[in-house]
Amino acid sequence: MHKLIRNIFILILIVVFVMAFSSSYLSLSIDNLAYVLVIGIDKGNDNNLEVSFQFSTTSKSTESGSTEQTPTVMDTVTAPSLSTAINLMDSYMGKEINLSHCKVIIFSEELAEEGISEEIYTLINDTQIRPSANIVISKCNAKFYMEQTSPELENLISKYYEIFTNSSKYTGFKPNATIGDFFNAIICKTCEPIAILGGISTEKPQNQGNNHIQENYDVKANQTPIEGKNGSENIGIAAFKEDKLVGELCAIETTTLLAIRNEVDRFLISVPDPDDINSYIDIYLTPKGSTKVEVDTSSPSPFIKVKAEFTGRIYSMANNSQYLDPNLLEDLSKTCNKYLESVFSDYLYKTSKDLKSDINGFGKYALRNFFTTEDYDSYHWTSNYQNAFFEVDIDTSIKSSMLITET
Repeated sequence: MHKLIRNIFILILIVVFVMAFSSSYLSLSIDNLAYVLVIGIDKGNDNNLEVSFQFSTTSKSTESGSTEQTPTVMDTVTAPSLSTAINLMDSYMGKEINLSHCKVIIFSEELAEEGISEEIYTLINDTQIRPSANIVISKCNAKFYMEQTSPELENLISKYYEIFTNSSKYTGFKPNATIGDFFNAIICKTCEPIAILGGISTEKPQNQGNNHIQENYDVKANQTPIEGKNGSENIGIAAFKEDKLVGELCAIETTTLLAIRNEVDRFLISVPDPDDINSYIDIYLTPKGSTKVEVDTSSPSPFIKVKAEFTGRIYSMANNSQYLDPNLLEDLSKTCNKYLESVFSDYLYKTSKDLKSDINGFGKYALRNFFTTEDYDSYHWTSNYQNAFFEVDIDTSIKSSMLITET
């Protein structure tokens, strides 16, 4: 009798659990969800937003068994706010929209210039949006940018959006700018936000004279000499003052920012040849430790010292090169120091005088000079940064190519 009662009790529990979770399981089934990969936000008419959603679909297989590029679906809705747009699209799709796999949020340049704090707060407040989702500021319409993006080496576009910022570590031409970092910078008093600069290359720049190598380091999205099937490109940084877009950084300026923030592992530069002022030498540089920053706030005009050390190897050379000569390598190191000090200095004064935005995060170093938060606030760092002066010290140690020196 006791055994029968126990079995009945267990059966009742099983029935209760099945009834309790069956409906939620069905509602959350993968077949009942519409997964958003990318959100594009443009400025619409009458203070509305045009919000585009790119959804993933089931992959298709060819007759030969190989997998084609996974197709996607993109729909656009016009609404007075982002939350309203998501709600309308939720009703239209017939499936519950899920944002947990959203990799990228794209804002048009036009909208970013007016301010995007409302959209950032809405997204960061959504528990499905991951803080690691990247932010791109498109120099063209965000919807058009999404339509042109067609990765050549990935069948899954979600995979492309997941890894497309990896090159920031070994080129320094674009940052890994996430919505989490952007939100923190908006509410932070020691730095300003940045985003990836994206665009569509419509006009290819023409190389001019002997300086064409340097011109390739001055490019940014919409200006690169790249030709390929992927219509979109991401090079450079969109710089913000609070939530408003205030300027752009080219490739070499982006590399400089990442070096100051210790967010690049290695990068290639071209420096003038000490023996031939009309030639350039490619040098692969690796940061030697973290960049050191000192900020003096004893006056309303901050004085900022930046010291960086690099080790470098010659990446290209001519047949008659004498780059095994220690004296020539020493001269090349000095030339590299001078060149980088000029690049760093020009970049820093651009952020201070032109952008008036501390995207470098120097405010966290200035904060150390104050005993209380109130003292720091009264200094008005974000306003005084435009009065800053800089001293840059670069120390590089150049060696010949690894292949030649070790054989």
